Amino acid sequence: MTKRYQTEPENNDKSAKARSDGLRVHFKNTHETAQAIKGMTLPRAKRYLVKVLHHQEAIPFKRFRGGPGRKGQAKQFKTSQCRWPTKSVMAVLKLLKNAEANAAAKGLKVRNMVVAHSQVNRAQKIRRRTFRAHGRINPYMSSPLSH
Repeated sequence: MTKRYQTEPENNDKSAKARSDGLRVHFKNTHETAQAIKGMTLPRAKRYLVKVLHHQEAIPFKRFRGGPGRKGQAKQFKTSQCRWPTKSVMAVLKLLKNAEANAAAKGLKVRNMVVAHSQVNRAQKIRRRTFRAHGRINPYMSSPLSH
């Protein structure tokens, strides 16, 4: 089955795309990271994510608010909860670099590129087996990355 994008851009000649699937990162952290950079220019998004890696800025948690503690860095986003999800930031940063390379290959100006669409889907479950008493075997499904 071929992989495809959820949405197609209005003008394919003036846009660049990048996608990845099956990453071993937390879904909720990656969703919040992708939402944080939506609407930013490509250079601004890359600078922002590098600052998140150095704990100079944070990713605001607006949808999945059950676990993150309250931090002062979240005030700039008009919320109180934020985190610094390193692994998710690295995955999104890698996608941004891929999109930048795709834009450069098309001859587009990278500094004018804007993150218009970002989508995060859950990865496929990992199938394992657990052996039970009396010779039974049960399925043991787990997320690609869970605690």
